[in-house]
Amino acid sequence: MTYNEAIQELETILRSLETDQVDVDDLTARAERSAELIRLCRHKLRHAEASLDRVFDSLDEEDDATPDEDDELEVEMEEEEDDVDEEDDHETDDYQPGGPGRPMQPRLF
Repeated sequence: MTYNEAIQELETILRSLETDQVDVDDLTARAERSAELIRLCRHKLRHAEASLDRVFDSLDEEDDATPDEDDELEVEMEEEEDDVDEEDDHETDDYQPGGPGRPMQPRLF
């Protein structure tokens, strides 16, 4: 029996309990059948969850085993930033007041 079939049967039992006059013996049988169906549905849900966990775990293992392109790009960007920072350090060593293209202020003696 599939999960959907079990759910449909449970819904049928529930509708009949809401609308019909049910004797005690029939009520007991329907309650027992409902319990069986609920156990079946729980089992199928747990099985599906375990299967999905295995799939996601295997994906995580693949991600851990191979470097991600985003990680490589991030490292490259950090290296470029380091290079730019080093270039900026050299530029500040030659700093002159007024900057390039600006006249220097006259010195007062």
